[in-house]
Amino acid sequence: MKTGTRILSKAYLWLILVILYAPIVFIAIFSFTEAKSLGNWTGFSLSLYKNLFMGSMQNSSGLISAVENTLLIALVASAVATLLGTVAAIGIYNMKGRKKQVMSFLNNIPMVNPDIITGVSLFLLFVFLHFSQGYLTVILAHITFCTPYVVLNVLPKLSQMDPNIYEAALDLGATPAQALRKVLIPGLRPGMISGFILSFTMSLDDFAVTFFTRGTIGLDTLSTFIYTDARKGGLTPELKPLMTIIFLVILAVLLFINIRSAKNEKAS
Repeated sequence: MKTGTRILSKAYLWLILVILYAPIVFIAIFSFTEAKSLGNWTGFSLSLYKNLFMGSMQNSSGLISAVENTLLIALVASAVATLLGTVAAIGIYNMKGRKKQVMSFLNNIPMVNPDIITGVSLFLLFVFLHFSQGYLTVILAHITFCTPYVVLNVLPKLSQMDPNIYEAALDLGATPAQALRKVLIPGLRPGMISGFILSFTMSLDDFAVTFFTRGTIGLDTLSTFIYTDARKGGLTPELKPLMTIIFLVILAVLLFINIRSAKNEKAS
């Protein structure tokens, strides 16, 4: 009975993994063929990768511009969100009683709030404030929904630290800024890195919030470019190698961080 349950559990786990990763593997395989339609194998070829890097394709300038915009917005938004989220987490951690519960509850709302509601709300706010929509509004919107994820990653690290270590640094003559930089930040670094990576991924992936806050100046991120491209009746074939590269880069970063964390745990 136990053996049967174990086999079913493993089979269920592998089924979930196949469902999750089969589409990605499918795209990666067909990025190595010259066919424009997905699912049509015409022989092994690196022409799509060549077209992607050489820019010799239709909509090449639009796709490259969308990738550049996506990376720039994600990097800026993630960096600012990491800074704000870390400071906010320290503030929430030092609150007591009902105030701490209320702030933790308010921090969780943006994460469970549907993206379309966040996007429309920010759009109406920017219109009310007479903000010219473009890079600034998109970055501000991404910072808004990324910051709570950083708070969620940093708070557990604060709970693991000695609560008296900050006061001890002050008693030994450190200024509050020095105690924050030399005592708190090193201990919170793993949570900050996790929060930054999660924020970067969320920003990279976002569509609804970006769509409602980008305005009409022609600013495209990768998600809005794909949406516009799909509405024309098909997707640019070079998106297949681009998606494969993005997935492999993120996978490599996650593997590096996990291996490094495992080594640090063994060393300690």
